[in-house]
This record gives sequence, C-alpha cells and structure tokens, in this order.
Amino acid sequence: MPDDEGLAARVAALEAAFTRLRGGSDGPLAALREESPEGGAVRFEGSVDLPGSSRVDWRMSHPARGLLAADWSDVAPALAALGHPVRLHLLRAVLDGTCETATLSRTLGEGTTGQLHHHLRELTATGWLRSERRGRYAVPPDRVVPLLVAVAAAGGPATGREE
Repeated sequence: MPDDEGLAARVAALEAAFTRLRGGSDGPLAALREESPEGGAVRFEGSVDLPGSSRVDWRMSHPARGLLAADWSDVAPALAALGHPVRLHLLRAVLDGTCETATLSRTLGEGTTGQLHHHLRELTATGWLRSERRGRYAVPPDRVVPLLVAVAAAGGPATGREE
C-alpha cells in the first residue's frame, strides 16, 4: 500500500496529465510535443455519429519528420480522387446514408450510369469507398475521420475552431 507522499505524487502526476490533455496552457498540443519531442508530429482524430446509429471514433498521428521525408507521390491518387466535385458529392451522400447505386444515381441528377460507375471505381480503388455487396457502398470506418479532416483542411465549412 503506497504511503501518503507516494499517493500524493501519483495524484499530482495524473492531474498534470489530465490538465495537459484537456486544455492546460497548450492543451492537446503540449501532450503531442511530449510524445514527439524530436521534430514534432501531426495528429488527427474525431468522433462522428453516422446515420443508422453508428459511431466512428478514430485517431492517428504521424511523426512530422517521416511525413516531411516521405515520397508524397504515393498519396497522389487518393488526393486526386477527392479532387472531383461529383466524387465529393458521392462521398457525402454515402456518409448521409445513401448507399445504393440506384439512389446515388438519382442524387447526381443528370449523367450516365457509366459516369457514376467511373467515379465509384475511382473512390473504391483509392480506399475512400468500399463495396459492401453488389450495388451498395460504404465509407470504411478508418476513412471517415481522414475524409472529414481533408475537407476541413481544404477550407470546408467555416464552423470549426482552432486549438
């Protein structure tokens, strides 16, 4: 059984960690700096409620040195797939619960089914969508938060806040 001094030290350490993580002087950034003291890191995280009562909780961090040294051409196809308004519309529709090909086609209005399938193939090939069964699509859970981060980072809705 710990003595009073040992217990007090442990409580103080826990309170300090909690303060750093929950909005101390630098909030989460202080904790991130402590976790990655050499060169820093980039972290993104989110908790998203999707239609159908499903929730996606996701967090990822990358050492900044690794990102800065990497060959970014490897991610070009995934970024390019997000660079088309129709594909962004499709992703948003799927996140909103429109998952069937026929319904997705109606949300696009004019256009051929060939065009729809072209866009669905691009999104599936780059991992932004997956085919759950013939004619039904979903955004994989591990891509929901990165997708929303990409939209927000590109200047998405101005309702966000910086920390």
